[in-house]
Amino acid sequence: LAAFAGTSRATVTALLHKGILEYIPLHIERKPKAHISQTAKTHPLMLTQEQKSILEYVSSLLDKRQHKTLLLRGITGSGKTEVYLQCVEKVLLQGRQAIVLVPEISLTPQMTERFIARFGENIAILHSRLSLGERYDAWQNIKQGKVQLALGARSAVFAPFENLGIIVVDEEHENSYKSDMTPKYDAREIAKFRCAQQDAVLMLASATPSMESAYKAVTGEYALVQIKNRYNAVKLPEAQIVDMRFEQEKGNKSFLSFALQDAIAQNIKNGEQTILFMNRRGFSTFVSCRKCGFAATCPECDIALTYHKHTESLVCHYCGYTIPNFHFCPQCGSTSIRYFGIGTQRVEEEIHKLFPKASVIRMDLDTTKGKFAHADILNTFVQQKTDILVGTQMITKGLDFPNVSLVGVLAADMMLYVDDYRATEKTFQLITQVCGRAGRGEKQGKAIIQTYTPEHWVIQCAKDQDFKTFYKKQIAIRKQGFYPPFCDVVHIVVSGEDPNDVHRQITAMTKKIIQEFGQNKVGSTVLGPTPAPISKIENRYRWRTIIKCHTDAEVRRILRDTIKADSKSACTVSLDFNAKSML
Repeated sequence: LAAFAGTSRATVTALLHKGILEYIPLHIERKPKAHISQTAKTHPLMLTQEQKSILEYVSSLLDKRQHKTLLLRGITGSGKTEVYLQCVEKVLLQGRQAIVLVPEISLTPQMTERFIARFGENIAILHSRLSLGERYDAWQNIKQGKVQLALGARSAVFAPFENLGIIVVDEEHENSYKSDMTPKYDAREIAKFRCAQQDAVLMLASATPSMESAYKAVTGEYALVQIKNRYNAVKLPEAQIVDMRFEQEKGNKSFLSFALQDAIAQNIKNGEQTILFMNRRGFSTFVSCRKCGFAATCPECDIALTYHKHTESLVCHYCGYTIPNFHFCPQCGSTSIRYFGIGTQRVEEEIHKLFPKASVIRMDLDTTKGKFAHADILNTFVQQKTDILVGTQMITKGLDFPNVSLVGVLAADMMLYVDDYRATEKTFQLITQVCGRAGRGEKQGKAIIQTYTPEHWVIQCAKDQDFKTFYKKQIAIRKQGFYPPFCDVVHIVVSGEDPNDVHRQITAMTKKIIQEFGQNKVGSTVLGPTPAPISKIENRYRWRTIIKCHTDAEVRRILRDTIKADSKSACTVSLDFNAKSML
């Protein structure tokens, strides 16, 4: 009021004291669900025998108030969400409470629609795209007992329920459940702890479980329940691998194979929708001069700048550094500027060239910055207003589009050769998940996987959606290399403005840790110190040491004491257990 009147707060206070103004407390609850598409109320569906067996098992645990962690492995399109819905309904009828976690904010609107259609408006929504006020309202509604169900991304695991019956973690394999910001918590571990405290059931669900969860299910720590068939006996999509090494020989200058182009054209003709997956945003991966070899890199980070054609700019995806695109080489003045690699923007442009009459929508970090951007894009696509959806990994899981009959995976092997022991696992999961978006309705689905290494066993397993074979090979590799689930990986990164100080500190810390581990008889493998794969971010140099060991209270004490001993240093120390990114 003072701001609108152009006066001071003291003036308003004086008017209050004189009785000219009156102060009335008023609580106005914000409506984060107002942007969610409203659908008619739904009722429990008839379950298949596999679904029914799982529901009966969960019901028996709930009736006995017995804590148990379940791994629900159901192939894509098998009806896992209906199992969640009916398990949650059982919990709510008992007067207890439930939390349902999804890995991406992009999945929240569609999952929210389904839960609202089944349970009404009495749901708390919690994720980082909400305003502080909206999150506060949801928190208060939970604390005051106005709602029994919370739905959201990672942070929703902290919803202050005191009588939990179940926590469901959808797509439990996703890295987004692990925070990369302090505190670096894992929502799955928090969920397990909370369920144990309140004698609740924890249901971890995925078509492609993480190796750690699958191993615990195999060894009996988790109870394994499975849905091996799609709902209503719908067939899995027919998957085809295209060897891109031969496309140029056939005269194809596009990065879309002839097979994929023909399939897209047929889909458009049939009025069916297509999803194209490219796990890199932007137009080109990097920009270089063919005459002198100059490559545009970020001056603050050890990373190439990505070309964004729509804004005619070069952007660092780590620190946000942005410059206008150049048409003359800054080093030699040549006009021989070339763009290498592809991203979602370039895929979108190529589709416009090849299919000018087709409507295309793109879903990546650049197009989903707005508060309701995820919901707007998904609503447009689900209402069949768009022929083709191009996107990064945010389109690969959990989404259900009945009219999608074709999925194209571009550069499938691009994710295989990353400096991360999970590279093969992530590749298998992403390809399997995105292929599973096809043929979920009445139409037979088809998936085309483009690769330069068609013979790679991971590509073959993903094509066949063969998790069993993938698990056997990958778990053997993990055991031989002493990686999770057979140990924990401790990732220590020291960063600072002076590279000599950084090197000196991490060397001293690593030496001290090795000594302490030796004295306390801690079995471990210490790798490093070495420069981090991305050796500089935001003008801070980065070195890392990786430790493979079994962590317990003693190991954590040693690491904590070592870091505290160097607390006066100008360098920053980051310590993470089983980090989601090793870069």
